[in-house]
Amino acid sequence: MLFQIQSYLKFLWHSKNEHAVHSPFVFNLLTKCFYDRKTKPEYAILKKYRKSLLENKNFIEVTDFGAGSKVFKSNQRQISKIAQTAGISVKRAELLFRVTRYFQPDTILEIGTSLGLATSALALGNTKAKVITIEGCPNTAGIAQNQLNEFDCKNVENIISEFESFLVSENLNSKIYNLIYFDGNHSKKATLAYFELLLSTINNDSIWIFDDIHWSKEMEEAWEIIKNHPKVKVTIDTFQWGFVFFRREQEKEHFIIRA
Repeated sequence: MLFQIQSYLKFLWHSKNEHAVHSPFVFNLLTKCFYDRKTKPEYAILKKYRKSLLENKNFIEVTDFGAGSKVFKSNQRQISKIAQTAGISVKRAELLFRVTRYFQPDTILEIGTSLGLATSALALGNTKAKVITIEGCPNTAGIAQNQLNEFDCKNVENIISEFESFLVSENLNSKIYNLIYFDGNHSKKATLAYFELLLSTINNDSIWIFDDIHWSKEMEEAWEIIKNHPKVKVTIDTFQWGFVFFRREQEKEHFIIRA
């Protein structure tokens, strides 16, 4: 906790808003998407989705996985508690919706479904997109699938698999993901492994979003390595999330933005 407080104070010291941004691409993203304060009809759906989970007092067996798909922790947890602690916040869900609506990605990959709070934002952001979401715990994935069906998010394919096993088994060289949301394993080793495995799926307009880039010293180290990768052109650090863009026409620039 102390590390995160120190990181946040450092973030506040260095962060800017749109007035300090000279890149037209980033300026438009901030003013037309990040800072868009207009209410959207879909926000009500996202809130209802969340409310139904927060009111669900049933317990499920939650399984977490370690390296090599080995189960390292399994316990009973209340669905409402999972939604409170593991789910994306209202503000972040709305931002994720706006980002998806702004870029209109055709193919979306989410690593870490949990209860589908972020998944619903991705699915509603572009209802014509194909959203693939991966979750290691079958019980959690089952709740998410029921929720997504109930809220008419029909463009989502739920896959139950340990993340790296899925990525290794897929023929990624034949895939293009226009948007990837990384929210499955907040460790340096796993984050960099996913990054390297998925690089073959990018095109010039791909957007990657990494959750909890300041979660730990290791995650900050992973973020620095990602920023310095030669294929990465533009990054935006919003403290909670790290946005990565691969636009070849852009000069390499890194932004720290209050969002």
